[in-house]
Amino acid sequence: MPLASMVVLWGIITAVTASESLQLRQYKTLWTNLRLPAYKVINELQRERLDSARLLRTGAQGVKAATIEQRTRTDAAVEEFRQKSGLTRDISEDIRGQVDTTLTQLNRLDVIRGEVDAAVSNRMQMVDSYNRITDALFGLHRRVAFIDDIPIYEQSRVVIDTGYAKELLTREQAVAAGPTTEAERNYFTQMVGNRRFLIDQALSELDPNLRDTQVALITSPAYQRMRVMEDQIIAGGTPRSWLRASATMVNSFDSAQMQASSLLSVRAEPVADSVLNRAFLLAGACFLLVIVSIAFSLRMGTRLSKELGALRQAALEVAQERLPQVVAKLRQGEKVEVPELSVPTTTAEIDDVGQAFSTVQQTAVEAAVGQAQLRDGVGHVFRNLARRSQTLLHRQRIQLEGMQHRTTDPHALDDLFRLDHLTTRMRRHAEGLIILSGATPGRGWSKPVPLLDVARGAAAEVEDYQRVTVEPMPGQRLAGPVVGDVIHLIAELIENATVYSPPHTPVSVRGEVAARGFAIEVEDRGLGMTKEELADFNARLVSPPEFDLADSDRLGLFVVSRLAARHDIRVTLRGSPYGGTTAIVLIPAEHVSDPPRESDGHAKDPGARHVRVVPGE
Repeated sequence: MPLASMVVLWGIITAVTASESLQLRQYKTLWTNLRLPAYKVINELQRERLDSARLLRTGAQGVKAATIEQRTRTDAAVEEFRQKSGLTRDISEDIRGQVDTTLTQLNRLDVIRGEVDAAVSNRMQMVDSYNRITDALFGLHRRVAFIDDIPIYEQSRVVIDTGYAKELLTREQAVAAGPTTEAERNYFTQMVGNRRFLIDQALSELDPNLRDTQVALITSPAYQRMRVMEDQIIAGGTPRSWLRASATMVNSFDSAQMQASSLLSVRAEPVADSVLNRAFLLAGACFLLVIVSIAFSLRMGTRLSKELGALRQAALEVAQERLPQVVAKLRQGEKVEVPELSVPTTTAEIDDVGQAFSTVQQTAVEAAVGQAQLRDGVGHVFRNLARRSQTLLHRQRIQLEGMQHRTTDPHALDDLFRLDHLTTRMRRHAEGLIILSGATPGRGWSKPVPLLDVARGAAAEVEDYQRVTVEPMPGQRLAGPVVGDVIHLIAELIENATVYSPPHTPVSVRGEVAARGFAIEVEDRGLGMTKEELADFNARLVSPPEFDLADSDRLGLFVVSRLAARHDIRVTLRGSPYGGTTAIVLIPAEHVSDPPRESDGHAKDPGARHVRVVPGE
């Protein structure tokens, strides 16, 4: 980023400085293609305006012929302006707009001439029409004179003002070419005051070499005689030599103006060269600095890149290999030794980062040790509480069974039955604590048990067992060591189905032989789950997560995933056609055996009625 910023800054400095030089060099181009042709058009328009004023005053044939000849010269100057302005008008939007405005005014010449020839306008109206054209041309001068060099711009502005003073003098000529009316004298007086003000103001702002020419003009006897004649015209007189005296001063002013404008055009060239040389020098120095910076940065960057690459590799090794191995050993109860993170470097900051990673590694190991100790402690607590509860519940079931055999009262027998069912549920919850602790429940069978009985036993361990319907199943049997865990697993799924479905809806449990074992389905008719929830639960069932004490609302899911992983049982959740959820438990074939030849009626009676579960063992 610093190098990029330096390159951008170098480009901006070079572009700005070079553009200043080019703009100064354009000053002469603009003078040649715009300002000089515009001055020529102004001069010809001033002469045509005077001839048109004389034609309106006298109507003589000689004056008319001179006016037509002057119009030809004006048209030639206008055509030259059109051609040369087309070469430069697209330099900027402002110049293009000013040129278009000027050409629009020049297009009115034919209308003005027609009004003069038909004598439909008086002298004041005619002068005002020509004035609008010359004002547009002087607006073009002021627009083109904008330049970044302040001294040259200031002098250009003053020279343009002196040129406009000459324009006011030619307007005086046209108005006072013969006897004047009161309105014409008022207009003449205004022009005289404006011209004298512009000249006086310009003298104080012009450079000495430009001022001397103007001072020589206004202090000349010819200029003083013209001022006297102006005062006479203002007083109502008509000096006979007015046109001759004013024409002499107009030519003098025009010559001084052309000389000053050419001098300013020449003055801009060395300034442009100086700016361009400064631009080249500054750009070269900046470019050399950029090259040195790039070389130094590449050298430093290569070294830092190698050291950072080694640091990155060491950090990845810690994150992907060392820490997982340490955590795995801690879970197995082994002692671990954590080597320090060492990165060869000559940069103090990278060495500090390596030391920080070593500290992080040590802290992570200490945290893992603490977590392992806490997990072991919680597991011991769960195991102790569960074992004690199991002992008490076992003794309680024995007493309840004896009481059930001794009683003959139907009401008392029903109460004892309810207590027995409650004890069965409590035993399952105690086994859940043992599973959470990582141990194995003590309940088991020595012989295979029919899977139908396994499903019935699971249904008997849930609270709302009356809603559970266990459908007939084939006579396959489940290996004895697995029976207790499978009953617990299916009971958790059935209880979940009863809890998350309306109380009046049934929960169906059915089983059938599959290609890779035996499948048991638990289907409810509740509200179901979204696709995202099903995907999350199925992922947890496939890969059992670590037990989180803060996530106590999902103990059943954790128990099911632990039991399924212990015996390689696959549990999958999917949507039910009834809108609820179906849990599919696929028991591997290694835990399932075929029924004996002397099979009971459950496997051979496909038309048997659905069995309503009776709670008990």
